[in-house]
Amino acid sequence: MKKLIQTFKNIWTIEELRSKIVVTLTLILIYRVGVHIVLPGIDPNKLSDAQSTTNNGLLGLFDTFAGGAFSRASIFALGVMPYISASIFMQLMTILVPQMQKIQKEGESGRKKINQWTRYLTVVVTILQSSAYVAYLRTPGYAEAMIPAYQPYFFLSTIVILTAGTLFVMWLGEKIQDKGLGNGTSIIIMIGILGRLPQSFIQEFTSKQEKGGGGLLIFMIEIAFLIAIILGLIVLIQGVRKVPVNYAKQIVGNRQFGGARQFLPLKVNSAGVMPIIFAQAIMFLPTLFSFTNLDSAQGIVKIFSDHSNGWYMIIYAVMVIAFTFLYTALIFNPKQMSEDLKRNNGFIPGVKPGQPTADYIGAIMDKITLPGAIFLAIVGIMPGFAQMLGVTQGFSTFFGGTSLLIMVGVILDTLQQIETHLLMRQYDGLMKGGRIQGRQAVSSASY
Repeated sequence: MKKLIQTFKNIWTIEELRSKIVVTLTLILIYRVGVHIVLPGIDPNKLSDAQSTTNNGLLGLFDTFAGGAFSRASIFALGVMPYISASIFMQLMTILVPQMQKIQKEGESGRKKINQWTRYLTVVVTILQSSAYVAYLRTPGYAEAMIPAYQPYFFLSTIVILTAGTLFVMWLGEKIQDKGLGNGTSIIIMIGILGRLPQSFIQEFTSKQEKGGGGLLIFMIEIAFLIAIILGLIVLIQGVRKVPVNYAKQIVGNRQFGGARQFLPLKVNSAGVMPIIFAQAIMFLPTLFSFTNLDSAQGIVKIFSDHSNGWYMIIYAVMVIAFTFLYTALIFNPKQMSEDLKRNNGFIPGVKPGQPTADYIGAIMDKITLPGAIFLAIVGIMPGFAQMLGVTQGFSTFFGGTSLLIMVGVILDTLQQIETHLLMRQYDGLMKGGRIQGRQAVSSASY
């Protein structure tokens, strides 16, 4: 406890770090206040029935990412998801389209162009999604909460307000990125997820208490199991395979350079959360045919809207594994790594430079990607298993899937940045047993 208090004191004595923390907390507070501001034309006192229906199925997943703004019909109902969708699309274009690759390689000017195009695309995506959201608000539950006198203006005003709200949330994320601590978009999503944790926790505890008998024991077992899943995710996020690399000695004048033995870290899960995002996007497509009436859907649509369905989990797991290999192949370039090693006079012991090195690195990457993909698929379907075992809908989302993966990853990334500030000023790190390992930064395009 004494060391923990001293660590907090050290954090607060660093002026730059203190300023970043204050800015981040202030912008997060602004976002959380906006989440509770209801759209014009809707009576917030009549939303309770509609919110209870939104907590189920696929819409509950959307509401989790929006921090509850989706079910509250808030001005931030779409959150930062349109920006993330646009960022993912632009990231794929920079990988698949040669002209976009050239622009990206132009340096700062190229990145500014791509960022600007991403913002324009965000506006288009937001307008389309806000139009669908207006149609959703006209369904039973929300329709009763709408104010009749405001009906003629509701469609246009809602699209404008939702678009402005998404752009404002995007701006908050950029400000956190520039002047705060951590990746802004990632933190906004994480705060939205954490915002629902206390309510879900209380609902699960109440549900188990009502059963009596061994209800409390079952609840404690669930908490222990959740902690075990989090520990496994930390291993998945930080797990690397270290490939030994030697650098040739160079003598310049009377000084010797190189000759050091280092390691090339290859991440077990280099694709991050992207495979789960892609799989969820594909699995969502069949439900679009009955988006406003999921409860009465039948056949394939019913299967794809029920996360605890056996067929859903099998298809979802296969897609996560496939997308993990696909996305890893897109972002990981063994040939480029081989050329960089050769350019810096580095080589892997026992492997010839050039193409043999690229083949060797690629083979290792394939071997470590398979277990990483399988574990990621298991994490993705864990909420479905939790529901089957009697965990409430809200609390089950924290047993795996995108929510838990993003939450754990962003927290680790933020703690790593805090520790970097401490170590730069010769303070002890956050942990006694060693430093928090760095991880691949979660960019806005990583979702």
